[in-house]
Amino acid sequence: MKFNKLIPELSVTDIEVSKKFYLSLGFHIVYERIDDKFAFIELDGNQIMIEEINNNWNVGPLERPFGRGINISMSVNNVEEMFNSLKEKGIKFFLELEVHSYEVDDKVYHDKEFLIQDPDGYLLRFNN
Repeated sequence: MKFNKLIPELSVTDIEVSKKFYLSLGFHIVYERIDDKFAFIELDGNQIMIEEINNNWNVGPLERPFGRGINISMSVNNVEEMFNSLKEKGIKFFLELEVHSYEVDDKVYHDKEFLIQDPDGYLLRFNN
């Protein structure tokens, strides 16, 4: 098992609802600790940990939508295919598939990307 250097861990209100949602996006469970209501999930090398709220590491009250002020950007193998698949499943999009341009130094990069929110409101950005 290779762990990424940065792996966000998201506190969720219902681990079963969150697992079902993330699996519907194409993530798979790498491992889980059922008694701790914890799952380590992965999609195309993107790793996330989800754990039902247990008040262990909370720095303040959690209010929906969770993760305000952050979006989690994930590069996937085929963003168009993923978008179309999720659209067929009736997933609600925060932002539909678009091409955005980002200037870095003297070069412009073009990313195809879309955004969705998970059941707790975390903003997920998928791109390639």
